[in-house]
Amino acid sequence: MPRMLDVSDDVRAEIGDEEADRLLAGNGAPGSYDCTSCRTPGDSEQERTSTVLFVGEETAVLAFAHATCIPSQVVPVSEEQLQGAVRSITGEDATPHTAGAAPAPSAPIPTGDRQATLGITCGLVLIESELRPALVVEPNGPIARPGSVSLDDDFLPLLLEQGFHAVKDMNELPLLNPGWSALLAMGKLHAVLQPGSAGSQSAWWQAHQPLAVSDGWRAAANKAQSVLMYAAPAGTIGHQPREDLMRQALEQAAAQGVLVAAMMPLAGT
Repeated sequence: MPRMLDVSDDVRAEIGDEEADRLLAGNGAPGSYDCTSCRTPGDSEQERTSTVLFVGEETAVLAFAHATCIPSQVVPVSEEQLQGAVRSITGEDATPHTAGAAPAPSAPIPTGDRQATLGITCGLVLIESELRPALVVEPNGPIARPGSVSLDDDFLPLLLEQGFHAVKDMNELPLLNPGWSALLAMGKLHAVLQPGSAGSQSAWWQAHQPLAVSDGWRAAANKAQSVLMYAAPAGTIGHQPREDLMRQALEQAAAQGVLVAAMMPLAGT
């Protein structure tokens, strides 16, 4: 049965006319799918569906999304990011044009019998006379080590073990954390990726819906080709309505010794 697929010119150019026409005719395109953007179910027989092609150096992975969530497009990512994202879902290596594969959906971090989710705020911070794009991460509750029944909050110790560093001065640039990156596509934040096994990457945080960023934030990120990520325990920063208030909260957290940070490359545009 023909599918209600949108195949952009860029995607068609990558996969070829024959493959594009085959998909539109219903061959190789799933009827139902999990949207690669919002992660909720979709049906290409009943609603407009976008084809989204994630392209690495050697691998291309075809995914599907609600047309209302994201337009059909080609998203360049590194081969490590692509392989890691597919492994995190399927447990297998990526193969060219694997239908339905996409960066892993977000999952709450286990905290014993409890679960906590991560909140992320995008903002600009002034460091060394230059505005830098930043992600401020704060869970909505304590984070325990997997399998632990302790009520202690291990959020910062876990990040320190993964290459983040304590922030002592907000006027100093955080150090680069190898293997981590921030995935931006079509001007929206999709994921924060962490190192996986054998040089791969997996999603540490994945947006349920792509997170819109300001034009200034995106311009700063594209200029620097990097993003700063700050993290603090639950209840430390809060949802600040202005960037000056966010900066003040970050400085207070640093003064209290409860702020960690790292610099990571920007993936996408």
